[in-house]
Amino acid sequence: YLVGVGRADCTGPVAQVPLMGYANPEQVGGGLLSRLYSRAFIVADPKDSKRVVFVSADIGMVSQRVRLEVLKQLQSKYGELYRQDNVILSGTHTHSGPGGYFQYTLFWITSKGLVRPALSSIVNGIVKSIDIAHENMKRGRLFINRGTVENCQINRSPFSYLKNPASELSRYSSNTDKEMVLLKMVDEDGHELGLISWFAVHPVSMNNSNHLVNSDNVGYASYLFEQEKNKGMLPGEGSFVAAFASSNLGDVSPNTRGPFCSNTGESCDNPQSLCPVGGAAMCMAKGPGNDMFESTRIIGQNIYLKAKELYEKASQEVTGPLSSAHQWVNMSDVSVELNATHTVKTCKPALGHSFAAGTIDGVGAFNFTQGSVEGDPFWDQIRDQLLGEPSNETKACHKPKPILFSTGEMTWPHPWHPDIVDVQIAAIGSLAILAVPGEFTTMSGRRLREAVKSEFDSHGTPGMNVVIAGLCNVYTHYITTYEEYQVQRYEAASTIYGPHTLSAYIQLYRGLAKAIALNATQDLSRGPEPPLFNVTSVTLLPSLSAENAPADKTFGDVLEEVRREYREREVAEVTFVGANPRNSAENATEHNFLTVERYSNISSSWRVVLNDASWDTRFYWSKGSRGQSNVTIEWHIPAGTGPGVYRLRYFGHYKKKVSLLHTITVPFEGSSSAFQIT
Repeated sequence: YLVGVGRADCTGPVAQVPLMGYANPEQVGGGLLSRLYSRAFIVADPKDSKRVVFVSADIGMVSQRVRLEVLKQLQSKYGELYRQDNVILSGTHTHSGPGGYFQYTLFWITSKGLVRPALSSIVNGIVKSIDIAHENMKRGRLFINRGTVENCQINRSPFSYLKNPASELSRYSSNTDKEMVLLKMVDEDGHELGLISWFAVHPVSMNNSNHLVNSDNVGYASYLFEQEKNKGMLPGEGSFVAAFASSNLGDVSPNTRGPFCSNTGESCDNPQSLCPVGGAAMCMAKGPGNDMFESTRIIGQNIYLKAKELYEKASQEVTGPLSSAHQWVNMSDVSVELNATHTVKTCKPALGHSFAAGTIDGVGAFNFTQGSVEGDPFWDQIRDQLLGEPSNETKACHKPKPILFSTGEMTWPHPWHPDIVDVQIAAIGSLAILAVPGEFTTMSGRRLREAVKSEFDSHGTPGMNVVIAGLCNVYTHYITTYEEYQVQRYEAASTIYGPHTLSAYIQLYRGLAKAIALNATQDLSRGPEPPLFNVTSVTLLPSLSAENAPADKTFGDVLEEVRREYREREVAEVTFVGANPRNSAENATEHNFLTVERYSNISSSWRVVLNDASWDTRFYWSKGSRGQSNVTIEWHIPAGTGPGVYRLRYFGHYKKKVSLLHTITVPFEGSSSAFQIT
């Protein structure tokens, strides 16, 4: 094959934009722990024009808006080379990235609308990573390996899982998929290019009290692998690219100590995730660490160590033709043939009451509980007044789900949920990547993989490695099995196209697999094109206005100085007169907010040893009154840091009023005093 890899920043605004994932409007960005990247991999056939592009981006999920804008840019740059059928865009599902990049109204509610700078950072970052991969294509080889990852997952809806048929449950030893599938890439001289790992786990080691933008546990795994391979480079630099992509993580949590009542400390591992005092709102799962930062590192490191072992031992070469199959489908109206006599249908999208309950990884609002199969008259009445009552048809279609939001019947100012959804498979020789538009639960994913594998088998392409790539192309929440759906925990309440959603997807992906196996992808119907709503920006974010420094100070001045001396494992900390970090995101795509620098006696100069992409640094922004704000930079000094003289620097932009109507953005910097590490 010809192989190319690329990485580009897609962080976007790290302040004031709500973070996407927990749907908690209080959880807005207030700084940066680690940068977000888009990682792109292109595999091409040297003999013809066939290509496959796989992108894994450190974002909550790929939205339809992101995908349509990326495809538009790719078409204007490359013509018909990169298209909706051969480009897969997947989100890692971090819950600590900026939101606001959606065109459907439901997602505006918790992300304060459509935030153009956040959307642009993601779109431009993805396109740039593909550009870099495109420019770096060289002859190479691919190797696949798989293995079991321990101590990283629990099933967060075990009571739903156990509702699956006993004959099916008995075939599996675990209620999560522990297998990691890894694709290793080298050039023809054996130089290492990169890897993609697929593994099912929610990147929610950082909980919903976090305000620092970061890529969570799988992002930390990428960081460790890339730091190891790009020796001597700063984080985010170097040619080796390691993507840790999402899979069927719907009911899989990294918070391995399980659910406890945060007020009393007792377990709340029950069908409703209820605590005796305080109800569902008190039930939270704990990770393995003492705090969320440590849990993120522990889970991320476990994943990284397994990947490293699989990477080093990967010897099964991937060869064979490239192909891709894609359709747009109206998911609110699919007829599914369950058997010769029985046909069922999917529904217009709707969310059930338990959607509002959230999960043990991030509890919901008010007094909603998981496992609600009956509505609550109080909330139903408020809903009927504000948003309108669901139609009888939709109510009947979704049974036993009590509908909270009938999003498929809500169209103001735009539809609240997508109808048109992408289904897509890309095959690289014996590897078939199923790009799925949401979060399949463990058992849903197993059924889908098995169905696709048997479809390949029965049409003359046996032995395919079938892997699910999650959160691709458009976000449609969760996909549970029919049996799990009956219990209506969070994942089932969020299965928006009704009880037969999974059966519909299995039928559709079988069709794609058959077309690939019979070399008939050109005969697949394209399906109805998704809409691109004519909305460029609708936002409740505060506008960026002129800023001030306190009297007798300027931007970048130190307010609280570092100590003279630190040891390993201590935290060096400095506070500056700051400015809104959004100014920087809107001014430069790849703005670096901070550096840790070490003094070199040999050259009598300062050398940058860390930037803001490092997981050892934290950048906090806090807004004060009268247009003033502070920035605090922390360096959590790791064991093994060389003794010497260091300093912390800050780089920002402030808004300055030059006339009544006109402000300009002015760059500035600040530096701590020098300090010693002993």
